[in-house]
Amino acid sequence: MEPATSDQPASRVRKVRCCVVGGGPAGMMLGYLLGRAGIDVVVLEKHADFFRDFRGDTVHPSTLQVMDELGLIDGFLKLPHQRLQTMDGMVGGARVRIADLRRLDTKYPFIAFMPQWDFLNFLREAGKRFASLDVLMSTEAVDLIRRGEAIAGVRARTSDGVIDIEADLTIACDGRHSTVRERAGLAVEEIGAPMDVLWFRVGRKADETENLFARIEPGRMMVTFDRGDYWQCAYVIAKGQYDAVKARGLQALLDDVVRMAPVLKHGIGDVKSIDDVKLLTVAINRLPRWTRPGLLCIGDAAHAMSPVGGVGVNLAVQDAVATANLLADRLGRGCPSEDELDAVRRRRAFPVKMTQAMQVIVQNNIISGALKGADRPLKAPLILRLISAWPWLQGIPARFIAIGVRPEHVHSKAAPAP
Repeated sequence: MEPATSDQPASRVRKVRCCVVGGGPAGMMLGYLLGRAGIDVVVLEKHADFFRDFRGDTVHPSTLQVMDELGLIDGFLKLPHQRLQTMDGMVGGARVRIADLRRLDTKYPFIAFMPQWDFLNFLREAGKRFASLDVLMSTEAVDLIRRGEAIAGVRARTSDGVIDIEADLTIACDGRHSTVRERAGLAVEEIGAPMDVLWFRVGRKADETENLFARIEPGRMMVTFDRGDYWQCAYVIAKGQYDAVKARGLQALLDDVVRMAPVLKHGIGDVKSIDDVKLLTVAINRLPRWTRPGLLCIGDAAHAMSPVGGVGVNLAVQDAVATANLLADRLGRGCPSEDELDAVRRRRAFPVKMTQAMQVIVQNNIISGALKGADRPLKAPLILRLISAWPWLQGIPARFIAIGVRPEHVHSKAAPAP
């Protein structure tokens, strides 16, 4: 085996059937599914816990269905969460209804808003009953181990030193800035996005209610989520304009926010400095090739999604389900061939491309025009006015957002109980 190119020698070596790099939604769901199937799998999470703010907190009906199929839904829905069934917007002063999830023929016709760390912790706790699954926290993959042209595991940094994790199969679930993807030399196809997003929280009184989801005015756009005791806010800016926003000053930004959403006036003082406003650099991209021998990329490591529709978490979960469906049995006999690994891309590329195409349409025809149109009146596009006027049409965007293209169902088998 050729040594990994790391400055430190490995102090330990561990051998597993599958090493999943990244403890986000794709990694934790895949780890759970493979552990359930009796595959010797380790999940590496570089942080000591899952607590990170401003991560995707939307759990869509497609993911709720997966949790139901795994027998986890009852416990999952006991966790604190809020439910969204209708998506209303204000465009140029006119109220429109964008989607109505109540029109869907699905067991769970709502989006659950739940802190992502609760979702990940739930999967971690649920997976503890599988002896074949091990989740290693504070363990950061820093390089790949190679055997000739094949990937044979990862070198990781831990608080106790460097460890080599030798694996028949390595699966990169380490996000849009994937270290594994970069080390493997997989090229990213950039599609582009015209905006970035500023994330912040505003306190909410118990008697403050408003079911507006999106607000679009000439030159401005904002999305708000009712999270119980606070409002989660996403203020959309033109790509690369963050420095200009900072130059105007925090108070100018907050004044714009309150003008767009007066309901936030009471709690806006919670945003005390620009450090309370986090920049999300929006990107849409994907890998033309998701594999190397011994390596597969899924989730954001394979395709970064726009925040439009809030579908990123759920696409990642769908990737994980498809990966387990296609590979769990084969992994029991050793590493799948690269063609067998590529079956995941062949299965998931169509829904990814379709979802990204719809996000680009929304970006180019609604968001970009709104952000550039500060000096002219803004009118809701005809398609939004039609959807709002004809309630039966509201189920179409609801299905696209909530269920997605080619939803996955759990077909991987559970190993017999010991």
